[in-house]
Amino acid sequence: MPSNQSPLGALPARFRRERVLIVGCGDVGLRVAARLKPRVRRYALTSSPERVPQLRSAGITPLLGNLDRPETLARLAGIATRVVHLAPPPSDAGQQWWRDRRTAALTQALRRRSRPRSLVYGSTSGVYGDCRGAWVAETRPVAPQTPRAQRRVDAERMLRFFGRGGTRVTILRIPGIYAPDRPGGTPRERLLRGTPVLAAEDDVYTNHIHADDLARACLLALWRGSAQRVLHVSDDSSLRMGDYMDLAADLYGLPRPPRVRRSEAERTLPISLLSFMGESRRLVNTRLKRELRLRLQYPTPTVGLLSKK
Repeated sequence: MPSNQSPLGALPARFRRERVLIVGCGDVGLRVAARLKPRVRRYALTSSPERVPQLRSAGITPLLGNLDRPETLARLAGIATRVVHLAPPPSDAGQQWWRDRRTAALTQALRRRSRPRSLVYGSTSGVYGDCRGAWVAETRPVAPQTPRAQRRVDAERMLRFFGRGGTRVTILRIPGIYAPDRPGGTPRERLLRGTPVLAAEDDVYTNHIHADDLARACLLALWRGSAQRVLHVSDDSSLRMGDYMDLAADLYGLPRPPRVRRSEAERTLPISLLSFMGESRRLVNTRLKRELRLRLQYPTPTVGLLSKK
């Protein structure tokens, strides 16, 4: 039997506990760590020494290393039985603009010794590009329209290949993440600024997931996810972007945002915001419920936007 598939009982006592490594341990990663069972050892890769006290206070063992510097990742070899990979691709990949060199560095480090039993990757629903409002299942071919989405596709490809070596890889395609206790996790600030949204005839469908439901999905995928499987982690809502902002405004008692035609938005709004207005799709979440057996705590933003810890 390959070493990475050995039963826990055959290992020395100090290695019998599950060991979960979180790569990209930001807000969602901390939520994942907080939900692990007490007997599970928690590790997190961080490139910032300033974050060490925060991670330790959360019961996480910090490992200093940088995905942009592969030579710093030697300690990752064999350290984890399971991995949650939430690190984004580099914002600028240079000449190889389509490569996710961070995922390449991570998989190279993990394969140096006994591989993890399972790995969960947080990808993006942006890999589908613009679907013109169609309902999208996981079987739909990817059609990324931005360099960052292309790098996500590259990461998915590398991780599927990595999984052939004995690691059960589950890819979660994630839409917009929100939560009232998440930094920048609600539309409140945008509503206070009076940022416009598209007129109804130009508006696009968006998808959402509460950060706590996403953390629960990551954990379930670590233990229940099927090998080389893709799942959408999205709630049950089907909202256009303007309707989502109107909903939030009504819940918060704020004025609804002004509506503008796309031609005006392209002249006045920043490119970063326009990119979210250029793609429209509705995600099917059947696999999430049937295969991971996740019961959404926040099935719609109406519930989630008013949630409190």
